[in-house]
Amino acid sequence: MNSVELLIIKTYKAAVRLRRANDEQIKKMLLSLADAIEKNILCLLEANTKDLAKQDFNNPRNDRLMLNEERILNIANSIRNISNLQNPGGKILEKKILDNGLLLEKISVPLGVVGAIYESRPNVTFDIAALCLRSQNACVLKGSSEAEESNRASVKIIKNVLKENNIDPDCVTLLPSERETVEELFTATKYVDVLIPRGSDSLIQYVRKNSLVPVIETGAGVCHVYIEKDADMYKAVNIVVNAKVSRPSVCNSVDTVLVDKQVAKIFLKELQPLFDKYNVEIFADEEAYYFLTDYPYLRKAQDEDFGKEFLSLKCAIKVVNNIDEALNHIQKYSTKHSEAIVSENNEQCERFLQEVDAAAVYSNASTRFTDGEEFGLGAEIGISTQKLHARGPFALEKLVTEKWVIRGDGQIR
Repeated sequence: MNSVELLIIKTYKAAVRLRRANDEQIKKMLLSLADAIEKNILCLLEANTKDLAKQDFNNPRNDRLMLNEERILNIANSIRNISNLQNPGGKILEKKILDNGLLLEKISVPLGVVGAIYESRPNVTFDIAALCLRSQNACVLKGSSEAEESNRASVKIIKNVLKENNIDPDCVTLLPSERETVEELFTATKYVDVLIPRGSDSLIQYVRKNSLVPVIETGAGVCHVYIEKDADMYKAVNIVVNAKVSRPSVCNSVDTVLVDKQVAKIFLKELQPLFDKYNVEIFADEEAYYFLTDYPYLRKAQDEDFGKEFLSLKCAIKVVNNIDEALNHIQKYSTKHSEAIVSENNEQCERFLQEVDAAAVYSNASTRFTDGEEFGLGAEIGISTQKLHARGPFALEKLVTEKWVIRGDGQIR
């Protein structure tokens, strides 16, 4: 038995003990964790600086890796918010007495051990640990080598707080960052109940294709905003700019803008100076390119630029003839994450909301709202783009399953 398997087994055993902890004990522990994070800001920043020093300075994805004081304080506040959320476990979902006198109850219970494989973002370590602990799940975490120092420092803080609050510190386990660790997780069917990949599409597909442990996908986001011919141009420009530049490295930022040909000239004219302000690189189809010829960061779009998750200040733009063409394009290229229409035509908006198959569909709003905290769900493990168990922000409420509890008095069949 190798060291990784031993770590997973220890977490599996700790999960049983965690179910004995009462609600107040867990809430107190999470509040202590938030305080500990704030007290250890310098420690976390020092570890994160070591991680950043190993990266290419010009890599736009460094934004995902970077911690600063504001982000660390936000992590602490997020954990306080999680502590105030109701534990989704222990709820009686159905109750009945059969004719033979058996009392049946269907109750929500923790999943058990949640495995997570994720890239870069060190905040995910705290998010997943806090959500799992609040719902009385243990977790095994496999972060990337890029965030190794940050993740180690984070888990050390978590384990110290668990121990101080008389909760088994093995409830949260950071596995080695080496790639071989992933293979151990894929086959840990006796000890890990679900596996959640969070990161690039290539990572997600690799986990989905190779894991024997059930996988909940948190999919890549190729997000579209469609500017319909009856759109309010002020709303349209503001929504697209916000969806692209507010945080371009996240999965709910827009990647492709579809604009109706009847308003393409005016929309692109108004969009151009704002995109220019943020140095957004545009990959335009032939018609959009014609309207943007004096834009300094203009490229002719290739087929592969549509359906691409840029995760940077890059955006594809395509002119379409009507809503039918827009819907067909989205159906072809969408990863079923977040899609939006901007229009004052209520009938067209409702058609878009009904027909587009995605975890989140928007009418006259930015795709950047696809986030557990923005939805009032608290921090999330990721955005699920699949249809079984969880879809959309995969937050606390979905970290449970069900079981039947049957109480009898000697009944036999």
